[in-house]
Parts: sequence; C-alpha cells; structure tokens
Amino acid sequence: MSSRSSNFLLKSLTLPNGDISDIEISDGVITATGKSLTSKDQSTELDFAGRIVLPGLVDLHTHLREPGKEDAETVLSGSRAAAKGGFVAISAMANTSPVADTAGVVEQVFALGQSAGFVDVFPIGAVTQGLVGETLSEIGAMADSRARVRIFSDDGNCVHDPLVMRRALEYVKQFDGVIAQHAQDPRLTIGSQMNEGEISSKLGLKGWPAVAEEAIIARDVLLADHVKSRLHICHLTTAGGVEIIRWAKARGINVTAEVTPHHLLLSDEYAQSYDPIFKVNPPLRTQRDIEALREGLADGTIDIVATDHAPHPAEAKECEWQEAAFGMLGLETALAIVNQTMVQTGLMNWEAVAERMSIAPARIGKYSQHGLPIEVGSVANLTIIDPLAKYRVDRDLVSSRSRNTPFHAMELQGVIQATFFRGLPTLLNGELISINSYDDN
Repeated sequence: MSSRSSNFLLKSLTLPNGDISDIEISDGVITATGKSLTSKDQSTELDFAGRIVLPGLVDLHTHLREPGKEDAETVLSGSRAAAKGGFVAISAMANTSPVADTAGVVEQVFALGQSAGFVDVFPIGAVTQGLVGETLSEIGAMADSRARVRIFSDDGNCVHDPLVMRRALEYVKQFDGVIAQHAQDPRLTIGSQMNEGEISSKLGLKGWPAVAEEAIIARDVLLADHVKSRLHICHLTTAGGVEIIRWAKARGINVTAEVTPHHLLLSDEYAQSYDPIFKVNPPLRTQRDIEALREGLADGTIDIVATDHAPHPAEAKECEWQEAAFGMLGLETALAIVNQTMVQTGLMNWEAVAERMSIAPARIGKYSQHGLPIEVGSVANLTIIDPLAKYRVDRDLVSSRSRNTPFHAMELQGVIQATFFRGLPTLLNGELISINSYDDN
C-alpha cells in the first residue's frame, strides 16, 4: 500500500490508567490491544517500554499567523511544531491578515493544514468583522463551509460590547457552536504592560488588574446562562477567575475554561528581568494565582490546557518591554510542562492529562475523530511520552518559524517519543514526517 509501512505494532506501552499493553495499528485504525501481541507480515514493531501513551493531544488555541504574517509562522511550520509537541489537532485563531471572518479565509487555512500533513488544522472564526467588536462576522457561512467552524473567537481582543456578545451567543446556539472569549475589559487595561501588583509598581510598568479579566468572565457566564448557549473562557489566569468558573459550573451554566502551560509555571517575578520574552496577554500573574490555576485544573473547574502558541519575529521581541509584542511559543513544550507541574507534583494522574489535553478539547471543539479512547476501532491518533526523561529547551532547535520561547535554557521533564496521526508517525525518534510523504507506490 505504501513505500513506508502503514502497519505498526507498538510494544509495552503504559496506558493512562496504568495498564501495560501492546497496540496494533493497521490502515490508520487501532486493530488490537493487549499483552504479548505478535507482529503481522509487513508490520513495523516499535518498543515503547516505560513510555506513557495518550490519545493524541488537541489544542484549542493556536496562532498560526498565516495568511498575512508568514514571517512569524506558517500553517506548515506551526503544524510541524505541533507534531513535535505531541499534538494531532490544533485550532487556528482568527487574528490573521486578512482576519478569518469569512468562509473564504477559514477554507484557505483548512486547506493549508491538509497540505501540511502533520495534524488536523481546524480554523477558528472571528466573532466580529475585523475583530473590532462591532458587527458580527459571517458566522453562519463559516459554520457551513468546508472547514465546518464551530469555535468563534476575537482572541487578542475582547468582545467587549455585551449586546454583541449576547447576539453572538444566540447565533452559535443554532448549530451548537461556542464563543471563546478573550476576557479583558479594554477600559481597565489601556496601556497595561504586566500584572498589576507589587512588581509592576516596583518596575514602573502599568499594571493589568485581575478584575479586568474577572469582570468580563462574570458578565459572560451570566449572558451564557440567560441565552442557554455555550461559552468558553480563553487563557484563565487569576484565582478570582477560577472561583467564578467554579460558581458558574455549580449553577449548571454551560461554560468551559482553559489554562495555558506558561500560566501554570511562570509568575510575574520573571518580569523583573525586563526581558520581553515574558510579556504575554493575559500577563503572568502571582504565585498565588498559579496555585489556584493548578488546583482548578486538577479538580476539573478548568476543563483543558491550551497552548496559546503565539509566535513573533525576532524584532517584535528584541526591543524595549513597552514596545514588544505580547505572546510566547507553547506547542513544543506544553506536555512536558503539564507533566512537570501537575503529574510529577501528584496533582493529576495520566488519565486526567488525557482528559484535559485530548478528550475534553475534542469534545468542546466537536472534533469527532479526536479524543477517542485507546481501543479497537478508534482512529490511531496517539501521543507517546517518556515522563521521566529530561531535556533542556533550546530556542534554536524549535520547529516553529519563531524563537520566542520563555523556556529557553530551562530543564523540563517529559520527552515526546512519538506522535501518531491517523495511524502514521509524524514524529518518531526525533524525526518529523508528514503523512503526505507516504505515497501509494
């Protein structure tokens, strides 16, 4: 069928529940699981003793920059970075140039993802035209397009007008879509540069108060409850925000929330270096906030981990803090950071990681071929990690087109051993392989 094997026997893997199992893959599907399976003719046998296997990772918050900002990232380079990080599906945010507020743009991004052949790329449509928060975008046309958009977000900007937000929630309810809100009151954050607190005062940088995030979250969960529609809160960062989400869920409001790896690990203490690599939107918060986010992720108040992978060209970061762009890379280091902050600390087990980084993101995004149980008949989208191996992050070795990782020179625990997308390895032994390189010869 192929010039490379499309049948694999993965030996001695540790499943999320701790059981040891072999996994047989044939023609893109899991065809057998169990101990002591034997290879069939023309199967490639791979030994993964001591490695954890997860349903392939799914990211609901990725900036791929194409079209229009290809100097920072392309769909191809971002897809390669995703596969290297263990992802099999990513969700491309709408703040491109032109903005993904029409069916034509989302279909372009979708087609570019298919051409890349490393992951499924699902475009996210803009809520409003041009991301300016005034007039709804072509939501229905994007939902009906070949890309079948189900997530809509003005990420990078907040849908600040409550009437526009209400109308958006009402519109997506027709097809069970979801509005993913960037919670940031624009009036409370004019000129803000970092978290408002002792460190911002010490550094003389304009502070970004927690209430600017929490006020929008509170407003929007009430709107979602009123409309009876789905709301998703992007990149939650504050302890107060966690409590609002917890309260909303206790009332049965249909809200989900995400946290980024960098907000699980880094605090505003890093801003004292004045290095813009640590400038991000929303900003790094306090250690107290980090502990609340970890607790919220562990107990399920926060539904998923999403990377908010935000590549920038060098000149956008190698400048004074006030002039630098907000954002940092996240795809290639996400699972290692979750392993280090949540698993190795005893806050979560691997079943919870599978839920937060694969099953729940796929459910929220309506990605039917992803987040499936590791069992016979499921599409073979798999992520394999050595949870004990450590490595040092090197910005010059990332697969992204950009280099703005805040984790450069840090030692992280957890090395991705392999990524299988539709039954074929896109990452194996450190080598990235597009599934489009598998031909029919």
